[in-house]
Amino acid sequence: MIQFHHVFMTYQNEYRALRDIELEVSRGEFVMVTGPSGAGKSTLVRLITREILATRGQVIVFDQNIAKLKPSQVPFFRRRLGVVFQDFRLLFDRTVAENVALTLHVMGCKGRTITREVAAALDKVGLAKKKNMKPWHLSGGEMQRVVLARAIVHDPPLILADEPTGNLDFATGWEVMQILKQVTETGTTVLCTTHNLNFIQRLKKRTLLLDKGLLLGERHKAHGL
Repeated sequence: MIQFHHVFMTYQNEYRALRDIELEVSRGEFVMVTGPSGAGKSTLVRLITREILATRGQVIVFDQNIAKLKPSQVPFFRRRLGVVFQDFRLLFDRTVAENVALTLHVMGCKGRTITREVAAALDKVGLAKKKNMKPWHLSGGEMQRVVLARAIVHDPPLILADEPTGNLDFATGWEVMQILKQVTETGTTVLCTTHNLNFIQRLKKRTLLLDKGLLLGERHKAHGL
């Protein structure tokens, strides 16, 4: 599903965000990436979404070297991704349902299909009764669940969650992590960055440790991180 082969990422200010990353994530895995601020976690996600291109090395997603995608191919590649942002990126002048439906509109879906899929996604995240509300009426945890619904509404094979619980209290964040865990039960791959060791220890999923751009190791039950 995801492969990194000797990947380096150096930004224009000469900051080395990633150094010689070797990584493979298989279909249906739930993989967590942890490390201190500045470790390279968000850079890893941005490389997978092709927001940025590696300075050196290869990033393979869906069996494609994504650096070789033509600009016209990138939007179609991204349609196969679901992305969960820490800062929500919701449209506050639209309802919960309209925010979730945006993904389907981009994909060219129409009418009843959109209504059906949005309802199913909101039901999965426990927000079916709030579909007509505007985001500013929701709590932070509810807004993050809207983002989750938007990420899963088109049933993508890969979901990337970049610090999805960073702005949430423990109980609310744990609810979000549980939803992500449930998504993998249908075969979806999830890669989630987090600095919360409590979640890592509770979930006991494969966990990668980044520090100063280096992949220092991994734990399959996350003990001892």
